[in-house]
Amino acid sequence: MRNEQIYTYRMKSPKACDHIAGTCQRAMPKPPLNHGRLSELESSYTYLRQFTPNVLAAIDFQGGPGTAELMKAVAVLKEMNRLGGHKVPAEAPSGFVPAKYADYLAKARKSGEDTAYRHFWELCVILCLRDGLRSGDVFVPGSRRYADPASYLYTPEQWAPRRGEYCRLVGKPPHAAEALEQGKEELHAALEELEQTLAGATPDDTGRVRLDEDEHLVVPPLSAEDVPAEAKALKEELAGMLPFARIASLLIELDARTHFLDCFTHAGGRKLSTSVETKRNILAVLIAMSTNLGLARMSEACGVSYDVLAWTMEWYVREETLREANTVIVDHHYQLGLAKVFGGGTMSSSDGQRFPVRGKTVTGRTMVIHGGQVLSTYTHVSDQWSTYGTKIIVPTAREAHFVLDDFLGNATDLPIAEHATDSHGATIINFALFDLVGKALTPRLRDLTRVTLVRDDTPTEIAKRYPHAGPLLGARWNEDLIADCWPDLLRMAGSLKYGQATASLIVGKWSAASRQNTLAAALKEWGMLRRTVHLAKYLSDPAFMRRLRPVEGRLAMRRFQGLRAQGLARPSWTRIDGLVKERFLVRPCVRRMSGPAVVEARPSCRGPASASGSLSAALTRGCFTLDRPGGLAVAAVDVVADPVASRRGGS
Repeated sequence: MRNEQIYTYRMKSPKACDHIAGTCQRAMPKPPLNHGRLSELESSYTYLRQFTPNVLAAIDFQGGPGTAELMKAVAVLKEMNRLGGHKVPAEAPSGFVPAKYADYLAKARKSGEDTAYRHFWELCVILCLRDGLRSGDVFVPGSRRYADPASYLYTPEQWAPRRGEYCRLVGKPPHAAEALEQGKEELHAALEELEQTLAGATPDDTGRVRLDEDEHLVVPPLSAEDVPAEAKALKEELAGMLPFARIASLLIELDARTHFLDCFTHAGGRKLSTSVETKRNILAVLIAMSTNLGLARMSEACGVSYDVLAWTMEWYVREETLREANTVIVDHHYQLGLAKVFGGGTMSSSDGQRFPVRGKTVTGRTMVIHGGQVLSTYTHVSDQWSTYGTKIIVPTAREAHFVLDDFLGNATDLPIAEHATDSHGATIINFALFDLVGKALTPRLRDLTRVTLVRDDTPTEIAKRYPHAGPLLGARWNEDLIADCWPDLLRMAGSLKYGQATASLIVGKWSAASRQNTLAAALKEWGMLRRTVHLAKYLSDPAFMRRLRPVEGRLAMRRFQGLRAQGLARPSWTRIDGLVKERFLVRPCVRRMSGPAVVEARPSCRGPASASGSLSAALTRGCFTLDRPGGLAVAAVDVVADPVASRRGGS
């Protein structure tokens, strides 16, 4: 302790601090501008010049609001490429260059290095053009992916007859003044509740949301709920009463109740009825794919030839038939009385999972953190634990862009009005769009003390009205911007609600849009208001916090199934509606065992079971059981594989 005290005292002396600072400056050289990124690109300038002039000459790039200087720079660069010029004209604009790159150009201009200035200026033009295409500030007429974002929406003429009906459907006023007044009322009602909560808590109340001595917000973790010993005993007793069900028998009984196998129609057209042999083959394909048994080994196990199973999967098990079958099962589950115990079907949650993938794929990406090539699936689950949507996405894409896709495209009978995500799925764009389509986004956010909350008045007036909650509101809400763009905001939301535009495309474009895009800025302002209202309610109501806890449990279960099961996905290709699409087989871990056994529907089973079954005696001659609990939970209606890829598959 004596040595530590002396060391601390010496460190606090000014002479010691100056010595340490000087040593660090000599030992650590000054990092390059922007960490050398533009310098690294400059080393590849010759390679970029092999194709960038042809791209600029062949494609007609057009700019939206706030891109005048960038488009002028593109025109100057095109003219230089045409004439073979080497020096950037003095009148060439440079105001579009981001601040992080400006020092490169200033240094080259000051030193008189015309070649270096040309390289850096041209690289800045290309980089800004790329970013503009991603955000929609720059677009290409006639393109589907990089078209003008306004072209994805209803035109004002198309929207006019739909506006009144849409406002009545989602409960939003058609006029901006009424919408602003409604938003203010909700904001102040939530802030009053938060003010009461903070005023009634002292800095010593460790179990409550409070302000500490420095007026900083403190959000304690929720305490665990006490479960009576009788409830635990009853739970174990009920779990022990549940019988083991063979997966083949389970699917046969499920079809008898729901007729979900009738959804698997031939690609050539719907028939009046499906034969028993065809249903048997479809079930064999579903079991083979969901358990990663593969068609070749399923053929050996059930006695049906590989060619028949491959033909059945190619012509019957398609993306659209899988979705239709899943919808039928979810609707039947929603009508069950026991399902109402878990929830009313009015709330759902979503989360992403990553699976290792092998083979060539356009969706997978190599990620060091996961040890190789992976792909992501984004899954929507209701509060009744039924999966009503699954989407395969690029793992490097942000999950928040895909939250609304299956939510708005929900074809089931679930009356979902509220949706929860984790921090990855919650953005101010999503807050705004959920509210504008008449739904509620209620995520559980981390780092709540770092989230910016908004106010509708000056800091002085807000502090007078809310002495405790007022200082937490750090930004002013831009009402004028929302008032000017309110008709366009409704038009955007209506385009998503009625299926005119894809939600993930719109969310991705407007999330990356620049500040000059007034519609994107207005959408973000409305989203900040909705986020403030949500967080004020969340912090002031412990019951609301606990209501979101089961949502976290559902998300954790999906992550457990996807990651702890150590699945592996194989890409394959199929032709659907004239387009070649990629699809995947998700592989739960399956372990080879000895002795007669069947694949059990209960994830925790490990031992052998009876070899009798009603699907086919051969279906039960397999020798497979789960290597880990939860591995079999990947739904058969969520995955599909190619017969060629399945020939290589196995346990």
